[in-house]
Amino acid sequence: MAPLPGAELVRGSLQLYRYLLRCCRRLPRGPVQQHYRHAIRQSFKVHADEDDPERIQQIIKRAIEDADWVMNK
Repeated sequence: MAPLPGAELVRGSLQLYRYLLRCCRRLPRGPVQQHYRHAIRQSFKVHADEDDPERIQQIIKRAIEDADWVMNK
């Protein structure tokens, strides 16, 4: 089960970024939320130059799975 409705609609990196930030809003305010917002931004910057479509889809799938794990934690 995905943390927010619409995970199956995420196709691109910008959609993923927005989706993850929306997931982050559901976390408790304070240090936890700040930590994950920072991690999302850093990961986006690290993978910004990725141009292989297959690799991008792998990153998107993994990020959604990780978000699901965090939200269920």
